[in-house]
Amino acid sequence: MEIKSFAKINLGLEIVGRREDSYHEIRTIFQSINLYDKLKFSEIEEEKIILTGNDRAIPWNESNLIYKTALLLKNLFSIRKGIKIEVEKNIPAGKGLGGGSSNSAMTFLALKKIWNLPIEKEKLIDFARKLGADIPYFFYGGMALGIGRGDEIHALDYRDTYYVLLILPEFSISTKEIYNKWNELVLTSKNKESKIYSFLRDKNFGSLENELEEVVFKLYPKLKDIKMELIKKEALLAMVSGSGSSVFGIYFDREKIKRAKRNFEKKGFKCIIVSPLSREKYWIENKILTGV
Repeated sequence: MEIKSFAKINLGLEIVGRREDSYHEIRTIFQSINLYDKLKFSEIEEEKIILTGNDRAIPWNESNLIYKTALLLKNLFSIRKGIKIEVEKNIPAGKGLGGGSSNSAMTFLALKKIWNLPIEKEKLIDFARKLGADIPYFFYGGMALGIGRGDEIHALDYRDTYYVLLILPEFSISTKEIYNKWNELVLTSKNKESKIYSFLRDKNFGSLENELEEVVFKLYPKLKDIKMELIKKEALLAMVSGSGSSVFGIYFDREKIKRAKRNFEKKGFKCIIVSPLSREKYWIENKILTGV
């Protein structure tokens, strides 16, 4: 079985407060985009998990979320056969694009089918929450509101066509680093109206913000320069995605986004134009929904 594992961006992110479980209470809008990894699953007689990938910067061992996912299911259901998983990695790590979480979710779904596991999708999502707060979103795709740790997902319906210019700096950012610094530098949550809820009412992209940028820009000021350049180049919304190092700009006009891309390429930046995926397109493209 070979499937696609899509990336996401965060169209907004708000920190609501601290939780007793050491996580943060957040609000965010997830949006899947047509940048993806390819995962190939092959059953093997040998009773073990073999994980390989083409990105040498990523550990393809027991610490990888794909391996942890496969091992969790293998142990839970006493699976005696092994599995070989090969990954063609296109989603860069540490950029706030959710590649690892997406890979985990698709592994859950693929192995459910391959091993014919007697488990409902909602129970599968419960297991996914234990491995990572972003993983449950990828069981939905499209545009969705994430609350709680970001793992309580509410599907949203957005039909307008827009385009995303994704700027990919060479360096990566650790999510843990950003949230730790948030705890040090931002002592209280802001008491103000949620811009995410405003967006849900009026669908105005310009109203959205990522509150983690306050910390990200202190640590990585070059990312603020990229954001300001996107705004200068007429992006309707420019934002860091989640807690990663990628910065994106949203455009409704194809010519404007092409001009902006050429501008960033002339300055030596790696950038790509991607499109958001509706929920329907998300499942059609990764070809795994049937039977899940």
